[in-house]
Amino acid sequence: MSTSSLFKPFEYKNLQLKNRIVMAPMTRAQSDNGVPTQNIADYYGRRAASEVGLILSEGTVINRPGSKNLQNIPDFYGNEALNGWKNVIDIVHKNGGKMGPQIWHVGDTRMSEDYPLVAMEKVSTMTIEDIQDTIAQFAASAKSAKDLGFDCLEIHGAHGYLIDQFFWEVTNTRTDEYGGKTLKERSRFAVEVVKAIREAVGEDFTIILRLSQWKQQDYKTKLALTPNEMEDWLLPLKEAGVDIFHCSQRRFWEPEFEGSSLNFAGWAKKITGQPTITVGSVGLNGDFLNAFAGQGTEKTDLTELIKRLDNEEFDLVAVGRAILQDYEWVKKIKDGNTADISDFTAESMSVLF
Repeated sequence: MSTSSLFKPFEYKNLQLKNRIVMAPMTRAQSDNGVPTQNIADYYGRRAASEVGLILSEGTVINRPGSKNLQNIPDFYGNEALNGWKNVIDIVHKNGGKMGPQIWHVGDTRMSEDYPLVAMEKVSTMTIEDIQDTIAQFAASAKSAKDLGFDCLEIHGAHGYLIDQFFWEVTNTRTDEYGGKTLKERSRFAVEVVKAIREAVGEDFTIILRLSQWKQQDYKTKLALTPNEMEDWLLPLKEAGVDIFHCSQRRFWEPEFEGSSLNFAGWAKKITGQPTITVGSVGLNGDFLNAFAGQGTEKTDLTELIKRLDNEEFDLVAVGRAILQDYEWVKKIKDGNTADISDFTAESMSVLF
């Protein structure tokens, strides 16, 4: 199997990548009181030196009450945290990499007994003033990303966190202008976040938006049940300023709608005409939820992924646990040295290496 299509350069606006492989954002919660340490910088630096095309950071939170649900999730505001991120991006660039922070607010997340801390800010109780300040803080963190020298940024709008809670009719029961019966109406908050970020960073800085149909609260739910509903969801976000859609699935090979083999990223590209990132168990034989149950996952071949990439169904490929386990994963794939790739183990979720 040729993997050459994974190693074609990619260029969009200011973003110039050596290959099509993206390190997916993975929460580490190992930044002391929200400040990324040298260990965090070294963790990303090793992946940059090992030819990852684009690194997307773990989720980093904005300056709002309840924006995080674990103390050591990194902040993306305040001098101390931003100085830590400056060290990270400088090391990534020194090692030949490109990187963007994922900017996040967890919203009202009701965690399991293993994660007892609960964010206090509820979608249903945010005042208009709260919403306006939250939008402003997303923009402030975005501007900091550009000022620090990052190559792009990603907005976390997936997996049942704050922005996604506005999208989802189960969590968004508001009766004002930020609610509504349709997905298009409930997208207003996200659209305003994107517009504010675009104004803060300018036209040439690349904005990625991560979206998902599934939620951590309900793995089987879907926001858009048809291609028409997906148009109503994605096109306003494109118009607001999204450059690249990062389309999260638990398994990238699963079709999004009946009657078509296209996955979520394939449909997003077809609908918007924008570049898309696919993600979901790339290079592994089971979805990431197994990892939280303490299960390891063996590596698998990339035949189906390469076929879809060759067909231009999507433009970039995000890899999570495989790169978490083996920071030289990209180099080993490029060199055809797949026998030396480490199998994923659940212990890797809690250590930095």
